[in-house]
Amino acid sequence: MPTGDVETFPQDGAWFNRVTGESGNTGGSHRTKAEAVEAGRELARARKVEHIIKNENGQIAERNSYGNDPRDVKG
Repeated sequence: MPTGDVETFPQDGAWFNRVTGESGNTGGSHRTKAEAVEAGRELARARKVEHIIKNENGQIAERNSYGNDPRDVKG
């Protein structure tokens, strides 16, 4: 399975998810950010990659990692 991160982002009044490094969007459009975030979270967990969630202005609002974290990190 590809290792590209999942990105949730707005475009033309709708919300989408895409996998970095792959063409196109994943799973179609969503009416709300919450719907898109949930779908993106499920995809990121299944792929064991990072989920990047953007605001309407395109800035990163949140990042969550669902795998491949280094084990030597303290805390």
